Amino acid sequence: MKAFEKNIRKVEPYVPGEQPQRRVIKLNTNENPYPPAPGVRKALQQMDTDRMRLYPDPEAGVLVNALAEYYGVEKDQVFVGVGSDDVLSMCFLTFFNSDRPILFPDITYSFYKVWADLYRIPYECQRLDENFRIVKEDYYKENGGVIFPNPNAPTAIYEDLAFVEDIISHNQDVIVIVDEAYIDFAGKSALELIRKYENLIVVQTFSKARSMAGMRIGYAIGNPALIRHLNDVKYSFNSYTMNQTSLVCGAEAVRDKAYFEEIVQKIVDTREWAKTQFAELGFNCLDSQANFIFVTHPEYDARELFEELKKADIYVRFWGSERIEQYLRVTIGTREEMEALFKFLDGYLKRKGE
Repeated sequence: MKAFEKNIRKVEPYVPGEQPQRRVIKLNTNENPYPPAPGVRKALQQMDTDRMRLYPDPEAGVLVNALAEYYGVEKDQVFVGVGSDDVLSMCFLTFFNSDRPILFPDITYSFYKVWADLYRIPYECQRLDENFRIVKEDYYKENGGVIFPNPNAPTAIYEDLAFVEDIISHNQDVIVIVDEAYIDFAGKSALELIRKYENLIVVQTFSKARSMAGMRIGYAIGNPALIRHLNDVKYSFNSYTMNQTSLVCGAEAVRDKAYFEEIVQKIVDTREWAKTQFAELGFNCLDSQANFIFVTHPEYDARELFEELKKADIYVRFWGSERIEQYLRVTIGTREEMEALFKFLDGYLKRKGE
């Protein structure tokens, strides 16, 4: 090792799902299969390109105001960033600075470990139970902060608001972050608890229900003091995080509530139908409340299924990690895409069973 290499920060990075650069049935990264709200297209067509020579508003006012109005909170309770990954990373850097370990599930969004390692934050993973559910009592012990997704990923399991509040109520001396990337496909949001718990941060994204993964827009909502601290860190890191196009298009997406609700319902309906199709083919599905389904088949190897699907230009997500080595995560696509998936699986399983 060369002398200078001793001082290079080394981390094991997050590995995103594959992004094939050709036309495939892409069910591996939980993107929305439908286009963004019509107002987004109109905003893009009417963009004043001359403004591209200017820095964007560092306060992201147009988007912050739209989100505050939509959720019925004050604008000083909203923080926006370049996707929820950026927002969560800022939260780790801002709030998790104790000598005590932060807590999160052992099977969850794998970026949590990456940020903890990157920022030198001690952490402990709390084991999900045999049904892949969070054990709330595991979060009662002393810690330096708590973060968990609801619905969880990759399991897609949603815990109700009383369950979430129980964890928050037992951790009022640290920051609790509820990562709600998939909440629009599930049930009640922890946003209802913001006024009650000053230590709560709720993080959401435009990448799933709002069909804007390519725009990279995420946001956090919490009490004004926490949001102020987040902005202080952001301005110390990068003042101009949101580009002009994302700000304008993001605001338009928020304003079209009817389209948003229509698309969410289409995905939920397809998800529930897909659960029955998987069951008919002998797959076991967890009770998904997200825009994806976590499935396993008792008779067929998950890695083999993953590879065969890929050969057929159908991409799903496979980890092969401990405890979930026989599971595949399948994003909910359009009805036509899902029908193509099940047609392939039906034929493949029949050939294997001969």
